Amino acid sequence: MKFYTSIGPNPAVVAMFLAEKGVKLDEVQVDLMGGENRQEPYKAKNPAGQLPCLELDDGSCVCEITAICEYLDEKFPEPPLIGKTPEERAETRMWVRRIDLNILEPLANGFRYAEGLPLFQSRMTTIPHAAADLKALAKEKLAWLDGLMTGRKWIAGERFTLADILLYCFLEFGAQVGQPLDPDNKNIIAWQERMKARAKVPA
Repeated sequence: MKFYTSIGPNPAVVAMFLAEKGVKLDEVQVDLMGGENRQEPYKAKNPAGQLPCLELDDGSCVCEITAICEYLDEKFPEPPLIGKTPEERAETRMWVRRIDLNILEPLANGFRYAEGLPLFQSRMTTIPHAAADLKALAKEKLAWLDGLMTGRKWIAGERFTLADILLYCFLEFGAQVGQPLDPDNKNIIAWQERMKARAKVPA
């Protein structure tokens, strides 16, 4: 397998997932800033022109970080980062969906439509006047999640999962692009400290 990667939170999620699995794959660096991901031959692997991409041994490609991580969790089942049972997997997928739609998407698009506008306006439809509202939505949903984190070690309770990796990578990205975590989110801040204490979290 080959892991096509670059800068940004999406590749970071898969990289951290692989590190937690203790799995090393051949990596191909793609120049996102230079737009290599929007050109051939990369677009033949991922027509959406996005990163990352996992090329399987048969030459087929899996794109989208959740799909990639689901595949890797089945291919390398230990340690389980989605879940061992149908109930655990359903719980993880529920949290991944909530975090992805309610926090990560507005956070990322808030960046693309504002600070990242010079890079993205020629690559995708951008809505600059929506940036502030999207950032506010991400902030609101982070406060909502903070309330749900009371008494929890990890997002899914006592199990460390893909949901934790997703949120951590995107919050680290947000802090670098003008969307720092509100210090009132004390449960998430405590969770962040636990995340940073993990040996596999990138510095």
